[in-house]
Amino acid sequence: MRQEEEEDGGGPGLSFGFLRTKHIQKFVNQTWLERTGLSLEVKVVTLIWSFIVSVYPLGGFIGALLAGPMAIKLGRKKSLLLNNLFVMIAALLSGFSRSAKSFEMIVLGRVFAGINSGVSMNIQPMYLGESSPKKLRGAVAMTSACFTAFGLVMGQVIGLREILGSEEMWPLLLASNAVPGVLQLIVLPWLPESPRFLLIDQGDKESCICALQRLRGNSDLTGEMEEMLAEQAATKGKRAKKLWELFREPSLRWQLITIIVLSSAMQLCGNDSMYFYASYVFQEAGISSEKIQYVVIGTGCCELLTSVTCSLFIERVGRKALVLGGYSLMSVWAIVFMVALSQQDRISWIPYLSMACIFAYILSFGIGPAGVTGILPTELFDQMSRPAAYMICGSLIWLMLSLIGLLFPFILEGLGHFCFVPFFTVCVCSAVYVGFFLPETKGKSLMEITEEFNQRNLKAPARRSWNGPAEIKITKL
Repeated sequence: MRQEEEEDGGGPGLSFGFLRTKHIQKFVNQTWLERTGLSLEVKVVTLIWSFIVSVYPLGGFIGALLAGPMAIKLGRKKSLLLNNLFVMIAALLSGFSRSAKSFEMIVLGRVFAGINSGVSMNIQPMYLGESSPKKLRGAVAMTSACFTAFGLVMGQVIGLREILGSEEMWPLLLASNAVPGVLQLIVLPWLPESPRFLLIDQGDKESCICALQRLRGNSDLTGEMEEMLAEQAATKGKRAKKLWELFREPSLRWQLITIIVLSSAMQLCGNDSMYFYASYVFQEAGISSEKIQYVVIGTGCCELLTSVTCSLFIERVGRKALVLGGYSLMSVWAIVFMVALSQQDRISWIPYLSMACIFAYILSFGIGPAGVTGILPTELFDQMSRPAAYMICGSLIWLMLSLIGLLFPFILEGLGHFCFVPFFTVCVCSAVYVGFFLPETKGKSLMEITEEFNQRNLKAPARRSWNGPAEIKITKL
């Protein structure tokens, strides 16, 4: 979760989880004072705070690496159930940290919360994509992005000062991530395992048919079963690929390049940096400090709105058009935003243009890149390669998130108002790649998508060789 919070200094300050930075920093200083009798310097408190923030992506990276082996050995459903253990531990550690007077418990809780996010962000779209019919695969898998955005908005709401954002209530705010885990523990046992996992990985045809009947009701299952049986035949005798084996497989070269490019671009495009600027731009537009926290909720609502819209139109418009359109629009808004920032102090109405750019940038991100990127490994890789593909996809997302967190302050200091030039470059390059190299996967089976990629993966250059002088035959006129 992410939110922009206004600090005492009045400038933009990056925060996490909708918790006001000063509450945790005060708690860290008081805890250290009670232990040693010494008060920490401001720089040391800030360093500890930065460490608390940075361990969450580290946990996410660990979770992404765990997701593949868990999905293979336990299955999709059992992995999601077991994953709730991490969030429960995180909630307990963070919730009782103040009572125990230990900021180290917050650090450890953040690691476990990150692991939970890393596992769920990989296995959940995998489970949804494998359990949905071909015609609705994109829309169903997109619900993962919709509920991620919904969680963002809910976090912004309960993080208000009047609810759980006060100094007295922040332990409950940190522990509130246990609520979705409890709901999943109640609901998920009633749902079937992924039919594709049951048939292709486990070889259990009867359980696969039973799961399909529970998911589809009285619908005709003949066509869907034939498709899965064809994929089973194509992967017969093969085992699930390990992460490094994907890099050695020539037939998966362009699929791998595609998820590497788009997963990296998802974090390097600068969407999170827009959240960084939100409070500052809103303040420059004349919004009072007391009301900024309510306006910031609008940024999360934008992402939720576009995620829902994307899920409604993804099967009509297609994946390629949504991602291409999203990055193209983000490129435009990045230019406008940089121009607006450079003129912020000269023209009175420019801050309102900056506000519009923030909302437009987040809307453009949510319309395609935010949701479609997460479902592509399901559509581009077969059952034996999919878990490893999600490991790569998830690992890159968390690594790039950490990279942006480390580099953005230096980019901001070095480029000033033109700090979005690197993000603009990423958006343009991503749009070009999607336009030229990403095939449309809407309504296609895995075998059809694989065949399209094989035309590029297995295309060998024509070899011209001289075989010696040819025999010349002359016919008599």
